[in-house]
Amino acid sequence: MKSTHSIASVIRIVLLSVFFIVNAQAASLPDFTELVEDHSESVVNISTVVNHGGKNSQLPFQGDIDQIPELFRHFFGVPPKAPKNNGEDQNGGRKQLQSMGSGFIVSQDGLILTNNHVVEGADEIYVRFNDRKELKATLIGADKKSDLAVLKVEADDLPAVKFGQSKHLKVGEWVFAIGSPFGFDYTVTAGIVSAKGRSLPNENYVPFIQTDVAINPGNSGGPLFNMSGEVVGINSQIYTRSGGFMGVSFAIPIDVAMEVVEQLKDQGYVSRGWLGVLIQEVSKDLADSFGLDRPYGALVAQVVDGSPAQKSGLIAGDVIIEFEGEEIDLSSELPQLVGRVRVGETTTLRVMRAGDEIDIKVKIGELPGDKTAERPSPDKPNISNTNRIGLKVRALDSETLDDLKLDGGVHVIQVSDGPASKAGVKQGDIINRLNNQRFKTIQEFEKVVEGLPSGRAVPALIIRQGNPSFVVIKIDN
Repeated sequence: MKSTHSIASVIRIVLLSVFFIVNAQAASLPDFTELVEDHSESVVNISTVVNHGGKNSQLPFQGDIDQIPELFRHFFGVPPKAPKNNGEDQNGGRKQLQSMGSGFIVSQDGLILTNNHVVEGADEIYVRFNDRKELKATLIGADKKSDLAVLKVEADDLPAVKFGQSKHLKVGEWVFAIGSPFGFDYTVTAGIVSAKGRSLPNENYVPFIQTDVAINPGNSGGPLFNMSGEVVGINSQIYTRSGGFMGVSFAIPIDVAMEVVEQLKDQGYVSRGWLGVLIQEVSKDLADSFGLDRPYGALVAQVVDGSPAQKSGLIAGDVIIEFEGEEIDLSSELPQLVGRVRVGETTTLRVMRAGDEIDIKVKIGELPGDKTAERPSPDKPNISNTNRIGLKVRALDSETLDDLKLDGGVHVIQVSDGPASKAGVKQGDIINRLNNQRFKTIQEFEKVVEGLPSGRAVPALIIRQGNPSFVVIKIDN
């Protein structure tokens, strides 16, 4: 009897111990409930419309997609069927609504940030909010190298996210994501930071944050939050052999992203710093041969003729060990650092040459081919300065003119306080006519603006989301 009683006591003690251990472990895990409640409304779903048979159509299935059963559409790379009211445009042409990814609200006046690959090739873009409200968006600018795109919707007092600093993230820190994997809106997943500063193949300009947060198709462009509810990254890629999540996800650091966003807002494209060297990794044997105490730095294998590197005196065989005081551990870190420097700025390299450390000053150039071909020549600028009616505008490309069937005009990329703002002109509008005068270039538009009379109202024809309307602009005396 005593033996039975003692066994029961031992079992009771073991069960109590397990209970307390489990509860202690549960108490040590983070609670995401309040964070999700507070920040979900800042996350949006991004959908796009692609015209069937149009130049942007990228569907791999070439048959009649309307004949594919809903269950099998995913396997043919075909998006879900669109609601009936989205099935035809005003001209009777068929369109297809695709649920492509996620995004988040950057500013209260309607700026949205997402991945470039979410909206690339889209004829129309729609943003759906937490309250199910849906608005058509305008693409302000996109950058393929960082895979970022900035959208604009016409709305006010939107719940914008709070920004953290990705450079302060620590490996092992808890993070969570909100997005729309496979179209399941506002799905929350969590994990830890697995590594920082990851370089991926063909991705030379983004030091990715690696996490084990579950990310799947549809999460792209959504925010990565820290435990303070601040956005520290943009979920962008996964490493997978199955097409789904396998425990390795990559996010664009928000510090890098916002630098890109500012350039897209200001000028519609991104210019990156360029040094003009071909580099390679430093192995242990190479480190010994160049007098390094360990393998680190970026070994210069070739210097491009006429490049900033050549003008500064860099030569093949130099090992760049520091860039602006920041040590180069892996050679892949150098392009990321150089690319983030503003064109024209002078920076300092520390180089190991023939066993000696020397400092070299370099005036950073612009990465060739990085929108350079589309940039204006000095005598024919493609982007204006802010003018007397408070607008900064960009010339329209031939594709936009063709799509909207316009004979000219300019694209508003920034609105400051002034007559145009008072008239209701907004960022993203196209001005097709001003004071009954037409214009096809920036120079012609600026000439019209300079000739506007003071103290008299003049009409301006604007195109907003494809719809034309007149507003009245008046320059005060």
